[in-house]
Amino acid sequence: MSASGADSESARPNRMLVVVAVEREADAVPAIPETMVVVAGVGRTNAAAATTETILRHGPFRGVLSLGIAGALPGSALSIGDAVVASACVYAEEGLAAPGGFQDMRGLRFPLGDFEGNAVPVSPELLARLSPPFCSAPIATVATCSGTDAAADEVARRTGAAAEAMEGAAVVHAARRLGVPGIELRIVSNTTGDRERQQWDLPLAFAALAEAADRALALLSGWSFEPPAVQPPRGRPAVR
Repeated sequence: MSASGADSESARPNRMLVVVAVEREADAVPAIPETMVVVAGVGRTNAAAATTETILRHGPFRGVLSLGIAGALPGSALSIGDAVVASACVYAEEGLAAPGGFQDMRGLRFPLGDFEGNAVPVSPELLARLSPPFCSAPIATVATCSGTDAAADEVARRTGAAAEAMEGAAVVHAARRLGVPGIELRIVSNTTGDRERQQWDLPLAFAALAEAADRALALLSGWSFEPPAVQPPRGRPAVR
């Protein structure tokens, strides 16, 4: 994990935390004093651990933004270069593969947190700031990207998501446990489905990511959040 951004005590209450997976995504974030950028690494474990560590070591933050590229899922109508802000961050794989079909955590009656099912709620205040201008839809968080048509169709069916990435639900979930508002913003870099027929345009996606990051942080610059004096984890593990 690597981090950048001002770290003075006076700046802390006004800062946004931006969590990305790789350095190239971090390069898209404008260098402004009110923003701290953390390169967490790829995947849910890296994302949750880095978000938690950064909030506890460098917080409080007024909000957390999971930012990066994503793959468009079937039926989404998203094109490469399009931006989408999460109306919910949905874990795609937590559940049970049963003969009758997949059951998510709601069906199993095992909570992942202080919310129902697999969809981690985003901050309604942050969502209202970002949508519009960005379109909003559920975004799936996967451990295995969809490289077959069947896999892409299954993720879309399970989650109702417009796009898939590998970190968003973990970032927003970790922030939520610590009482910090969270949201996810993605730029479509590729289609999903059979790998040999996928379409990719990383230069376009990263250029669009830089524009979206600049616009999103400008929209969030006038928003304030008063963190609780003590931020106990929501849904903390039971100790017996």
